[in-house]
Amino acid sequence: MFYFKCLLVPVLIIFLMACSTLPNSNEDSLYERIGGLPTIEKLVDAFIKNIARDEQVLPYFRKSDVTHFRNGFIAHFCTVVDGPCEYKGDSMVDIHTGMDINEADFNRTVELLVDAMEKVGISYRQQNEILARLASLRKDIIHL
Repeated sequence: MFYFKCLLVPVLIIFLMACSTLPNSNEDSLYERIGGLPTIEKLVDAFIKNIARDEQVLPYFRKSDVTHFRNGFIAHFCTVVDGPCEYKGDSMVDIHTGMDINEADFNRTVELLVDAMEKVGISYRQQNEILARLASLRKDIIHL
């Protein structure tokens, strides 16, 4: 019996540790925490307005189909924040190849996105989570 108790304690500890590392199904996804699709749509609309008013980055978008850009950005952003959307558009490399986007213009576009996130009420913490997820795309967008 003593041997059984000696084995039971470590097994119980290992089991409890394993349970503590499982994802918490009660925790909302980033998609849910920012307000879901309605917030993403407002964000993208605010971002498009920011771009339209910004002479530094507007030239990159002058030939864009705004509706196509809006729909694609909504779907892409939705997937970035773990939403239920499916992005079926071109890769970031394919979209941005030939645009000759430089670092200053890329950074300005990020500033416009941050401003749009602030306008729709996305918290700084959530903004940081989003920007961390988007950071890996930098290399696919800037072509020096």
